[in-house]
Amino acid sequence: MARAEPHHFADCLIGRVRALGHPLCVGIDPYLECIPPLFRRGDMARCAPATADAVQEFCCRIVDLVADRVAVIKPQMALFEALGWRGFRVLERVVQHARALGLLVVLDAKRGDIAATAAGYAAACLGADAPLAVDAITVNPYLGCDTVAPFVATAQTTARGVIVLVRNSNPGSTTYQYLQSPAGRLSEVVARSLAAIVAAVQRTTDELGAAVNG
Repeated sequence: MARAEPHHFADCLIGRVRALGHPLCVGIDPYLECIPPLFRRGDMARCAPATADAVQEFCCRIVDLVADRVAVIKPQMALFEALGWRGFRVLERVVQHARALGLLVVLDAKRGDIAATAAGYAAACLGADAPLAVDAITVNPYLGCDTVAPFVATAQTTARGVIVLVRNSNPGSTTYQYLQSPAGRLSEVVARSLAAIVAAVQRTTDELGAAVNG
């Protein structure tokens, strides 16, 4: 059954996690070499139309199997982009299929740019008329907090979410993210800097609530 639009991504996530009893998120990462023989079509060349069909069938089948068992799915955008324009179409269809089944969708894109470019990325996935509408998107703040602001501003208007990368798990991340400063590790500085954004969002929410109830 298709779900209604959420009151807010965070509220829906918390509610779903509590209902299921766990916070499991399933990554949708269509590595071509890992797709089972049952779903493979032709030589699985990236530019082949049959490859996109195979990826769509495989990913949608995963979504069907986990729909009642997990809180969230997280498609990895890069692996769909690698298939060209057909990959974008497949990603859109997989996202639509998952949301129609009531799943929350976090797009793992790690976007990180500034000004109008960031606003464009935000509109594409979080806007009211987003062509690739998801419940939340991952963003990279390492160009500064102004890379995050357009995503937050857009998400506030649509009750969607922004998940900010602070510390990576790959070994090489320590080269930058563990750099020491008088304020602590760089990753810790980034995390603390987000507090101002969270506080601003909360003030806006409180003001809107007061206006509605007043």
